[in-house]
Amino acid sequence: MIRAIHHVAIICSDYARSKAFYTETLGLKVVHEVYREARDSWKLDLEVSPGVQIELFSFPSPPPRVSRPEAQGLRHLAFAVDDIDAAVARLTACGVACEPIRVDEYTDRRFTFFADPDDLPLELYERG
Repeated sequence: MIRAIHHVAIICSDYARSKAFYTETLGLKVVHEVYREARDSWKLDLEVSPGVQIELFSFPSPPPRVSRPEAQGLRHLAFAVDDIDAAVARLTACGVACEPIRVDEYTDRRFTFFADPDDLPLELYERG
């Protein structure tokens, strides 16, 4: 029945700041961008990989996230990378703080966490 993840939707507090983070800092490609006047809202579709997107939304005065990351609901969003050291170096050069790289005790894959401009927890997970 389910074949893949198509998109993940994120509501941001500052559209311009989050757009710059996801496009410039993370390097995601803009697929489509539209301003929805009736909702006073931007919607930006970003390509993570072929067929997988992030939908970035702005809404007037969205409430903040309850807690991080152990609140009920989505815990974090993980991005697969080929070279975690290079990815962390790029983020660090862009002023993004990353936690120390750890090793998943079950898969032996390396990973780390960082945050977007709204403190949404994001993960880099090194593919094998």
